[in-house]
Amino acid sequence: MVVLNKIYTRTGDDGTTALGTGERRLKYDLRVNAYGTVDETNACVGMVRLHTSTIDHDLDRMLSRIQNDLFDLGADLATPETEEPPAYEPLRITEAQVARIEADIDALNSGLKPLRSFVLPGGSPASAALHMARTVARRAERLIVELGEQPGEHVNPAAVKYINRISDFFFVAGRVVNNNGADDLLWVPGENR
Repeated sequence: MVVLNKIYTRTGDDGTTALGTGERRLKYDLRVNAYGTVDETNACVGMVRLHTSTIDHDLDRMLSRIQNDLFDLGADLATPETEEPPAYEPLRITEAQVARIEADIDALNSGLKPLRSFVLPGGSPASAALHMARTVARRAERLIVELGEQPGEHVNPAAVKYINRISDFFFVAGRVVNNNGADDLLWVPGENR
């Protein structure tokens, strides 16, 4: 259980931060950057949820679950695997969480017409905010994959799948809140030549 009774600790004043294992890393370390970008994605989802007039109850419930899952993902990334068994079971993203996101994507996508062009971010405030969340999630994905390629670093494969699916979710949800795609802004290649 997390207890936050004092917000500033001064332990990061030297430019380091503690991982879930207690190990200290520089604040620009790739692992810290990866889970920090996951946190940034979560903040974007919070902004999406402010547009309640254009988000139905089911979609908002999905977004609420995603926010919680993104904290799980941050905890997963902040607790690298160690040779010695940890004192507690680390929180890890599971295949069940990936499967649930896939089911949510399929449910949202079932009412949409196929695209004939790429979608430009916008159409409605909620859709624009979902596209912002999508692009930040893609940046988090790139960092997570890069982290997993570093010598001595390990990333949970389900975490990579989850962050990959979540950006797809945001894309489809962005179409849903755009009047089920009717208000999508479509790319017209070379329109302004």
